[in-house]
Amino acid sequence: MSKPVKLRRFQAPIWDEPVIMEMGVPGRRGAHFPVAEDAVAEAVGGAAALVPAAMARPERPALPELSEPDILRHYLHLSQETLGMMGISLFGTCTMKYNPRVNERLAARPEMAQLHPKQDPSTLQGLLEGVHNFDLMLRELSGMDQFVFQAAGGADAAYTHTCITRAYHAARGELKQRDQIITSIQSHPCSPATANTAGFEVITLPLDEKGYPSLDALKAAVSDRTAALMINNPDDMGLYNPEIKEWVRIVHEAGGLCFYDHANFNGVMTKIRAAELGFDACMFMLHKTFGVPKGGGGPAVGAYGCSEKLKPYLPGPLVTLDNGRYALTDPGPHSIGKVREYYGNLQQVMKAYAWTRAMGLEGLSEAADISVLLNNYMEKELLKIRGVTRSHPDIDGWRLEMTRYSLEELYEDTGVTVADVQNRMVDFGIDAFWMAHEPWLVPHPFTPEAGEMWSLEDIDYWIAVLRQVSDEAYSNPEIVQTAPHNQAVQKVKVEPLEEPDHWAMTWRAWKRKRGVA
Repeated sequence: MSKPVKLRRFQAPIWDEPVIMEMGVPGRRGAHFPVAEDAVAEAVGGAAALVPAAMARPERPALPELSEPDILRHYLHLSQETLGMMGISLFGTCTMKYNPRVNERLAARPEMAQLHPKQDPSTLQGLLEGVHNFDLMLRELSGMDQFVFQAAGGADAAYTHTCITRAYHAARGELKQRDQIITSIQSHPCSPATANTAGFEVITLPLDEKGYPSLDALKAAVSDRTAALMINNPDDMGLYNPEIKEWVRIVHEAGGLCFYDHANFNGVMTKIRAAELGFDACMFMLHKTFGVPKGGGGPAVGAYGCSEKLKPYLPGPLVTLDNGRYALTDPGPHSIGKVREYYGNLQQVMKAYAWTRAMGLEGLSEAADISVLLNNYMEKELLKIRGVTRSHPDIDGWRLEMTRYSLEELYEDTGVTVADVQNRMVDFGIDAFWMAHEPWLVPHPFTPEAGEMWSLEDIDYWIAVLRQVSDEAYSNPEIVQTAPHNQAVQKVKVEPLEEPDHWAMTWRAWKRKRGVA
């Protein structure tokens, strides 16, 4: 960091806004509809007569009565009080990128927004062309032979693989025998979770001093019961396993499949291809690597790709090209069936397609380089801050996608936890950072990811804020432990969340639990 960074004076707006159900005045309306003309009323009857008796309410709904300006002002206030995802968001392990507005406009155009999944494919040629072309792009980036986009996110794509693993071994008459899936403790939780959901026993390999499981540990776990290996590489600590080809060879020799979780693809785009490492299948998260909004359970897509030998088991339909026309093709009798209704979130696929076309191969390669460069720049500066250490401090070499740090030293010195630091940083206009997947292998972890889109000024500001909070923790820990102070919402009292008699998920339940008439 070449020069001191001046921290901004940040104060989020506080409106003390009630919930919408507590607002309103009887008789107030957002719109007034004219009384029907006599001729119209005589022709169609009263409005009440048009509602089937079984659907008619016996009494008015308990809804607030507000004018249009009241409603607009209320939701504007709520948006101004929103905490997070509006500042500098180095949300590690869940790559946060800018989502180009032009792609959002593209998906909102009537040519896309008004398409219906039951339309005849002859009327969907433009959409299917985009999906097919993006399939071809991901094949180039991975070396796989076919991609499908039904899966509604990364965990769904991992589950797709576990289902395909079942179908593959069942077709070979080995499913009863091959009942184990191997992963590591540093893999994303969706790997063991989906393997277990699909009925497999999960073998979780521990890490050794190199930061990834040893070959000896893998060899001890592999047997004629091995159905698949599910692994991510690099992991969330930024470490790349250089022995990964040997891992794949060992699992293949035992008769198992190998699945590459490409959640951390951002730092290795165009540098490695899953098929060239020997993997049978991989997945990409479009809402991470390919510039699509992260939906938080909403419009996500897990792009699942596989080699030729697994294509018969893919969910369908598949988008194919024949004589210049795009079609939806049934994958065949061995398909696992749909993993999602219809085709998946194809508007998100088109956003990813547009982003990738705009970046081009050279742009993707440069983005990966910048991502790694910024991550290691951050590491150098963050390790200068008192109380900050990193995972596996004795391992030399560059970290890739991200680095996992620890505030254990700061906690032992001051009593300030990583959650306290997270809460205090938002007082400076920084979005709350990501800590780590469970279980926490590193005490008091945090995992920032610079990616390729944040400016050097943004990165320096993020680092300067953490330095300021560390200084506060050592000089005045109470100000950190009671944060946030400059936000619309103060520290949440977690105790009531554990009391079912107190919290309520609906307005009706809230009134009932408080004895409100």
